[in-house]
Amino acid sequence: MFMRKNKLAFLLLLLWTFGVAHAQMQYELNSGWKCMPSLKVKDNGNAISQSSYSLKKWEQAVVPGTVLTTQLANGEIPDPFYGMNNNKIPDIYNIGRDYYTYWFVKDFEEHKPTGDEQVWLTFRGINYSCEIYLNGHKVNKEPYEGMYLRKTFNVSKLLLPGGKNRLAVIVYPPDPVGRPNGGQGGDGTIARNVSHQYVAGWDWIQPIRDRNTGIWDKVYIERTGAVNIKNPHIVTLLPGVRMPEGKQADALLKTSAEVQNASGHIVAGVLRYTLDGETVSQEVTLRAGESKEVKLPDFTLHNPKLWWPAGYGPQNLYALQMQFVEKDKEEPSDTEKLKFGVREIQTNWNEVTRSKQISVNGQKIFIKGGNWIISDAMLRFSDARYDAEIRYHRDMHLNLIRIWGGALTERPEFYNACDKYGMLVLQDFWFSGDCNGRWVDPMKAEDQWTRRKYPDDHKLALESAEDMIKMIRNHPSLAIWCGGNEIMPPADILKPLRDDLLPRLDGTRWFVEYSNSDEWSYNFLGGNGDGPYTIQPINSFWEKRTWPFNSEVGSVGVGDYESINRFIPEKNQIPPVYNPNVKFNEEADSVWTYHTYTGVGYEGALVPYGAPQDIHDFAMKAQLVNYDQYRALMEGFSSHMWEWYTGAIIWKTQNPWTSMRGQMYDYYLDPNACLFGLRKGSEPVHVMCSPDNKDIMIVNNLFEPLNDLMLVVTYYDMTGKATNLTQVLSYIGASSVKKIASMKLGIDQLLKDKGGFLYLQLLNDRKELVSDNFYWFPDGSGIYSGLKEMKQANVSFSARQVAAGKVELIITNPEGNPVAFFNRVALIDQKTGKRVLPAFYDDNYISVLPGASKTVMVEYNADASQKLGATLLGWNVKKQSVIVKVY
Repeated sequence: MFMRKNKLAFLLLLLWTFGVAHAQMQYELNSGWKCMPSLKVKDNGNAISQSSYSLKKWEQAVVPGTVLTTQLANGEIPDPFYGMNNNKIPDIYNIGRDYYTYWFVKDFEEHKPTGDEQVWLTFRGINYSCEIYLNGHKVNKEPYEGMYLRKTFNVSKLLLPGGKNRLAVIVYPPDPVGRPNGGQGGDGTIARNVSHQYVAGWDWIQPIRDRNTGIWDKVYIERTGAVNIKNPHIVTLLPGVRMPEGKQADALLKTSAEVQNASGHIVAGVLRYTLDGETVSQEVTLRAGESKEVKLPDFTLHNPKLWWPAGYGPQNLYALQMQFVEKDKEEPSDTEKLKFGVREIQTNWNEVTRSKQISVNGQKIFIKGGNWIISDAMLRFSDARYDAEIRYHRDMHLNLIRIWGGALTERPEFYNACDKYGMLVLQDFWFSGDCNGRWVDPMKAEDQWTRRKYPDDHKLALESAEDMIKMIRNHPSLAIWCGGNEIMPPADILKPLRDDLLPRLDGTRWFVEYSNSDEWSYNFLGGNGDGPYTIQPINSFWEKRTWPFNSEVGSVGVGDYESINRFIPEKNQIPPVYNPNVKFNEEADSVWTYHTYTGVGYEGALVPYGAPQDIHDFAMKAQLVNYDQYRALMEGFSSHMWEWYTGAIIWKTQNPWTSMRGQMYDYYLDPNACLFGLRKGSEPVHVMCSPDNKDIMIVNNLFEPLNDLMLVVTYYDMTGKATNLTQVLSYIGASSVKKIASMKLGIDQLLKDKGGFLYLQLLNDRKELVSDNFYWFPDGSGIYSGLKEMKQANVSFSARQVAAGKVELIITNPEGNPVAFFNRVALIDQKTGKRVLPAFYDDNYISVLPGASKTVMVEYNADASQKLGATLLGWNVKKQSVIVKVY
């Protein structure tokens, strides 16, 4: 009995712990919805929202979701992410808004409250405007519009005594919908709405045909007493310079919340929370119908467990339960649960680099970031997908994600994952230089001065900004607010946002007016202040000085063959042909161009490896370039840490659509070599070699110096013969980069005939590997002649399950072999032959030296019914498939 009670208590605690900002009695309306195009409905909302109204001919609806996600689920449209299918779907600009105006209906059970009980209906996001009806009555007496605005309605009096209720919502698309003419944001007029801009098309995505019209975010029912707690706020103040380990000095917590008395009489009570065994409370008296913000007494937290960005320390989180308890009552009127991290973000101006420098808990952080658009272009969000994507960013050793301004304020579930994995977040508001008038653009319908005033409703923009600030401000991962992408908001939005809303509602984070402003990164070069976005000679990342905190810098990103095959029809799997006499230096298939390959392709970068013979050859050589590009990008920026740069943010690290550019993993969550090259180049402690000068350097991103590091540099030729070039004891200071040796003359002499490999190792005083790095170099003419002639390496490959959701893969390369070069391992489902996705590899695209073994650990979402296999394919290693042995 004792064990059963303890088990129940543990389960209850677990359920409570993982709830974030959930009220006392709250549930989602996320299934059982019905829908019908408004063109097929003659009746009004009063009639439709009555349970007697027949829904016999209505179809199933996806909520949260959009019209397109519903049509796709019902088989009415083909998958718009595959091939040219998107062109088979009517675009709203041509067919009209009425076509995508839909009714959504949900029957649910909720009893009519008694006494002072209240029932609330909350929509966390509708795009773009709507009318809401419940049991024959209109709920929203005032217009409800704007993609980002949350709305809560007290529906206590509208519920039926029997408990069977019907909710009906008609959702109208944005207006205007924008013309998708191939421009960034189409003709720009989509930005007249307070909504996301990419849906009219961008250079990395085709238009979303319904512009994501629908009840796109969560719908809640919540039951409270007379008083409802809203928008609790917690601020942590952490003076001084902290270290991740050891006893901590005190932290100060400031808390507040809005409380609303929904009853018809005065209510007196206490707003309180308990933390670290102590209760903090504030007496409150509310008049009938009154709402007000209540500040609780400051709380001193002794020896706090701190939250750190990934790679610097643990991501400790505290759980807090805030309650309002009426006088002379035991049960709370309302309870809100939230998680928070104890940390403080600081910024200062680095006079050397002439850019902003970010610190966390008093320690400066060299920013290695990725630009994020949105998890799914059709807004199909899930906790699991967010978790996987953010984990990929953590695994790449990045520490910041920037939310691009042409999309949306990311959802709390996104921020939960960032809190968990230690990703700092830079959140843009919803403006872009392309749509909002920074440049002359012949693709735009209106002139710059007109576009400069977008959106049409500035009051709605500010109301939405206020609401979104309140929604996400408690997350420790949220570090920076940004006014817009490459442009600041109009003055009458910017000033209230900067001078009132953010100081009043947050007051703890840096606000930068736009993403490439001089306040962020001084533009001493002229031009736009960010980029480039295309493939670069890898030495340029090391030698060419760019903007000191580049908010957008990137390159290529086509996946391997398995990725390409998921969305490019077989007949179109034709590799691009390098042609320096045509635009963009390549001739590409039309489907590739539709999936935005053209303009950010490989140009002539594959030529030194030999012209691709087929799609498989192209995909393999593309991965070589991918790895090299992104390793070099982060190594180059790191080589000038605090001298030229305070950080860099890659454009971009993910795709919400099946695009063929700027991605470390594809839409299906399959990583390509970009991810692993970036992972290698971003290591917290990293040994590296500059491509031209052959400078051997160590980077230490940590807060403490490292002594007694043994640097070992070894050259391997194409037969696998090793030549030791140096072995030297080294040290490096905290948060710094240091050149250890310059080896250009000796290495270039070894490389001149066939090219070769350079293997760098960094060992600690226990002879444990701290960092290693494996480079391949061309011959003296810049051609990979040696790679073209490499002999096969006959390796052994095994796989075994070592724990639930964890597999160990081992590659062994016998003595006498050449290097087993550039091997991609993959976990597969034996039944389908398809890769298990997502899967998290601690390394990939690996090379195995003669006489050595390499172990790769893979983690995945365990499925007991799934029979697993593993595959191996390398540059000079034939494809192997093995069965995963069960432990």
